[in-house]
Amino acid sequence: MIDAEKLHEIIGADFYTGVPDSQLKPLCDYLMDIYGIDPLHHVIAANEGNSAAIAAGYHLATGRTPVVYMQNSGEGNIVNPVASLLNEKVYGIPMLFIIGWRGEPGVHDEPQHIFQGQVTLRLLEDMEIAYHVIGTDTTEEEISLAMEHFRTVLAEGKEAAFVIRKGAVVYGGKVRYHNPYEMQREEVIRCITKEADEDLVVATTGKASRELFEIRQGDGQPHKYDFLTVGSMGHSSSIALGVALQRSDRRIWCIDGDGAALMHMGAMAVIGSLRPHNLVHIVINNGAHETVGGMPTVAAGISLAAVAEACGYPHAVSVERYDELKKALREAKARRELSLIEAKCAIGSRKNLGRPTATAAENKRGFMEYLGVPQTKSY
Repeated sequence: MIDAEKLHEIIGADFYTGVPDSQLKPLCDYLMDIYGIDPLHHVIAANEGNSAAIAAGYHLATGRTPVVYMQNSGEGNIVNPVASLLNEKVYGIPMLFIIGWRGEPGVHDEPQHIFQGQVTLRLLEDMEIAYHVIGTDTTEEEISLAMEHFRTVLAEGKEAAFVIRKGAVVYGGKVRYHNPYEMQREEVIRCITKEADEDLVVATTGKASRELFEIRQGDGQPHKYDFLTVGSMGHSSSIALGVALQRSDRRIWCIDGDGAALMHMGAMAVIGSLRPHNLVHIVINNGAHETVGGMPTVAAGISLAAVAEACGYPHAVSVERYDELKKALREAKARRELSLIEAKCAIGSRKNLGRPTATAAENKRGFMEYLGVPQTKSY
C-alpha cells in the first residue's frame, strides 16, 4: 500500500481535477485536506471529460502536466477528449490519469463494474495511454520508477495512467463532509414511494437505488415498479424520459442525485424542451458524491430548480423540509405536467444499508413485465 501523501510527492504535480471514486477516497480525502476546492490546485468536475478539458486548459496556461482522477467507469467519458484533443496527432497535451479499478477480474464487485473492469486496461491500450497498475504490494520504488518513465512519455505530449487496485492507496487523515440540511435521503425516497403508489420509478445509481430496494423490501412492496440504474451515472433522467415518451398512459417518477444530474446536465434541457406531462423529476441534492465517499459537488452552491426552469420545466421547486416535500409531491402528482422537485438533504446513510439481491437482468425483466412489454430474450 502507498500513502496518498507519498503518491502525491512522487507524482510531483500541483493541479488535480476529477470525479471522486470510492477506491480513490484516500487520495481524494488527502487532496481535500491540503487544497480543499481550490481553482489553482484542485477542482471536482461534473464528469471525467469535463475534467480532461479543464486539465487541458491548465496545461495551455502553465505548460505543466495536470492530474485527472476518476473511477474506471469514467474512461468512456474521456475517450473523445483523449482522441480528438489530447492525442499527440492533434494537440499533444500531456496528462496523467489516476484511475480506480472497479470490477477488476478476480475481485468481487457489483454487476455494473464487471465488464468495465474487464476492459479497463484494454481501453487504455486502445487510447495509446501508457499505464502502471498499483496494488497493495506495489512498492514506492516501483511507483517512482514508473513515474520516471511517465515523465519521458509526458514530455512527448502523450498521456499516462496509474491504475489503482482496491486498497492500494491509504490515508490516515479524516475528513468530515457535512451540510446544514436535516432531511435524510432514505426518508425522502420513502415519501416518494408513498406518493408514487403503483406508478413507475426510475432511480439513479448508488445509494438511492439501494435505499429504494430496501424500502420496497421493508414495506412488503414488489420491485416491479422500479428500474434501478445501478451504473451509467447521470443517465437515469434520460432513461425515465425515454419511458415517459413511449408510455404517456403511465406516470414516471425519476429519483436523481445532484452529482448525477450535474454529470450530464444537458439531459435537463432535452427534457424541458419535450415537456412530457407524465414525468416527475426529483433531484435529491446533498451537495456531495456521497456514494463514493462524500466529496463535494458544485450543486451545493447552485439552484437546480432554477436550472430546470431555465431549461423549460413548467414547474420546479426546491424544498428543505418534509412538509414542503410532501406538498410538492402531491402537487406534482395532481397537475399532470412536467415537474422538478429539488430536495435538499443531509449527507449520510444507514451503516447497515444493503445492496439489491435481484440481478440487473431480473430488475429489467420485472419492470418490463409490469409495463406489459413482451420479453423476446430469455435469461
